[in-house]
Parts: sequence; C-alpha cells; structure tokens
Amino acid sequence: MAEKFQFVPTDLAELQDRYDLVVIGSGGTGLVAAMQAHELGLKPVVLEKMPKLGGNTNRASSGMNAAETNVQLHNHVVDSYEEFYADTFKGGGQLNNPEMLRYFTSHSALAIDWLADHGIVLDDLTVTGGMQKKRTHRPSSMAPIGGFLVTELLKQIQAEKVPVFTNVTVTKLNVTNDKVTGVTVKDEQADDVQIAADAVVLATGGFGANQKLIGKYREDLVGYNTTNQSGATGDGIELATAAGAALVDMDQIQVHPTVQQDTDHAFLIGEAVRGEGAILVGADGKRFVNELDTRKNVTNAINQLPEKSAYLIFDTGIRSRVKAVEFYDHIGLVKHGDSIADLAQTLNMDADTLSSTVTTWNQAVAGQNDTDFGRNMGMDRDISAGPFFAIHIAPAIHYTMGGIKINAQTQVLKEDGTTLSGLFAAGEVAGGLHGNNRIGGNSIAETVVFGRQAGEQVYTYLKD
Repeated sequence: MAEKFQFVPTDLAELQDRYDLVVIGSGGTGLVAAMQAHELGLKPVVLEKMPKLGGNTNRASSGMNAAETNVQLHNHVVDSYEEFYADTFKGGGQLNNPEMLRYFTSHSALAIDWLADHGIVLDDLTVTGGMQKKRTHRPSSMAPIGGFLVTELLKQIQAEKVPVFTNVTVTKLNVTNDKVTGVTVKDEQADDVQIAADAVVLATGGFGANQKLIGKYREDLVGYNTTNQSGATGDGIELATAAGAALVDMDQIQVHPTVQQDTDHAFLIGEAVRGEGAILVGADGKRFVNELDTRKNVTNAINQLPEKSAYLIFDTGIRSRVKAVEFYDHIGLVKHGDSIADLAQTLNMDADTLSSTVTTWNQAVAGQNDTDFGRNMGMDRDISAGPFFAIHIAPAIHYTMGGIKINAQTQVLKEDGTTLSGLFAAGEVAGGLHGNNRIGGNSIAETVVFGRQAGEQVYTYLKD
C-alpha cells in the first residue's frame, strides 16, 4: 500500500526578505499561480495564514468544468467553448464579465491539459446544475476533486522546492509610487516582517465565513450556516481596497441548496450526487424541482417548502459513482433502507408516496423525458438498485461571487479602471466571472485557468 503523502511546510526560519512574487493563499489558485510562475523562471513564495494548506479548495467535491477536451470526446461528448460560455452566462443571470468569461471558457481545456502534463489526470465526467453537456471533469477514482487537486499540486510544489509557509498572515500590501512593492506580515511570533516583491498575487478566497461582511452586503443572509472553512474571511478584499483596488458584485452571495446541517458542522453534499442521478423530495415524499436547475433556482424551491429542507434520494448505483458518499456515510449523514418503503419509514414519510415518486422518476429516466420538471441531465441511471439512501439537506452560504475587480489578465483595477501596478488577483477573491450564480464545477476550473493566468501575467509584467 502506497504511503500517504504528507506535505511539510517550509520552516519559518527560511523566510527571506525578498522574492520575485508573493502569492497569498494556498488554495488551488495560489498553488497553480506559484507553480506557473516557478516554471517560467521566477522565484515565488506562498504565504498561508492558516495552519492547514488548501483553503476552501479542500472542500470542493464535484469536479472541474471544461469544454472541447479529449476526455469529453473519449466519452462521446461533443462540446464547444461557445456552449460553455452560453450556459455559464445564462446561469449567472447574464451579469458575468464577458471578457473574463470568454477567457475562462476558451482556456478551460488547456487547463485540463496543463494538469495532465503535471500528472494530475481528470479523466472521468459528470454533470452539474445549469450545464447542458457533461463537462465536469474529475479523477477516474471519482475522489472528491478538491482534496485530490490540493494534494497533487503540493506534490509538484514539493518536488520543485517552491517555499510554502503556514501561520503567516499578510497584514498590508506595501505600495510605493502607486506600485505594489511587497507585503507586511505577522508570523507566529506576532512580529511585523517586511517582504519585498516585484509582484503580489492575491489568492485568498472569498468571505463566506465572515458574518460581519456578509451582513454588510446581504443582511437577509445573516444567520445562515456556511460550508466555508474558517479562514474564508475576505482578508484579500481588505488588503486590496486599502491599496486602492475597486470591488464588484459584493452583494452576489451564493447559497448552496444541498448542505447537511443536522450536526455541529455543515457538510456540503456535492452536486455530483444529483449529477449522477439523485432526486430531491420534500417531507411529503414528492419531487418539487428540476434538481439540476441552477443553484439559485433549486435553493429558492427548497425555501418555498414548509420545512425549508428536503431529502436527496439515491440508490447503490448512484452511490458507486460518487465516492464522497462514503465519507458522508462514515460520519453518519446517510440514512439507509433495504427498499424504498423501508427508507420512507426511516424518514417518517408516506411509503406509497415516495415509492410512487421513485417509480415515476424511473419511468422518466427510461423514456428520457421528465414531464414533471423538465430535467434533461443526470438521467444516465435510475433509482432501482437497493439498498437505497437519503441525505437530509437545506441551503447554506457557499460562495461569494463578488470581490476584487480584475480584468481577464488578472490585473487588479482601481475605481477609475486603471491597473494597480504589481498587484494581481484570481479565484474566489476576485469578482465578475460568475454573475449572480456560480455554476458547480466552475470554481475549480477558475482556480486553474486564472491561477495559471496570474503566473503568466506576473512573468510578462516583470519581463517588461
């Protein structure tokens, strides 16, 4: 059995006072940006304020969206950048930044190739809500994408000896003559340390765990649970605005429809469960929505139910396609039934109603025609292979679409539209790409597409 990989962060004693590039944040975006910059000959450093690396990327489960990939063709899926653009633009309420979205969709297949070149192979497909084609890439092991990606990127970082420090908090971006020239940090000893750099990449994630900031922009969401790790507090936004950056779409905060909240912690139940064939039913045992509509629409439908919660219903065949269910079950989130009637009894539901709902759904799958709610994706398998399973879910804060204003080159913009020299931002800390609703699978794609772009653009900036 292969030994489990464990990344050891760089010893704080090795922190230098100068680097070509400081990358703030160790999620997918930060690690990709650092790797890309390193491969272009720069000397980057990654600074992470938390003791654990990976940020919110660790919590991503479904996959990475991309169009016109060889993986799709091997699976007989003919796709196009234009269709990917159209689905994302529609899903985002047509509020997406077109320039960023065009770059994102047209560079997604290249991002899949770049990962494969680094031994990070995403060769299985599933689908998420709001997509009309199977374009959500994941490893053939069907392991949750986030932890897989972080681990594999850290293997690359370690092999290339790129320095990565934990428990180091950036408190200020240093600006000289209208140009970012480094950072001020606090280390574990709480000392102020100055680090000079020719450029800084903000890859600090969103603010989904910052109730105060959420309340400032969306008072209606105060009190909601969050799927975010505790470090997602919007630090990068604060750093950037103090240096003169503009913000965009800050009131666009996504609530994810399927989050298990019956324990002390909220657990996101990834979209792949629905993508592989699960249905949603209310406490009455009846379906009430197209399960693969956008997150915004599915959330609204759940909130209109009397209980403001619902149940994911699936079988052994669907479970075998989503490895994350093993974890959900291990921690006690999954209800079991040898038959649909048994499952209904466990859920205090009318057995005849739930059985009828599942039978009707299976007929819809057989005929590939969901006359009740118009679902046309995630219908590759029905719910007929016992035992059967259910997970209780309700909406929770998941993602912040707004953030620092950037252009497609990941350059940070000021209020007047000019660039803030030496400062770049990518990933969830940057706003504009997703409009008013992020499509599942687009955040991991964003980390790789714009993480690479940040690394490339820093290289171009320093070369010029």
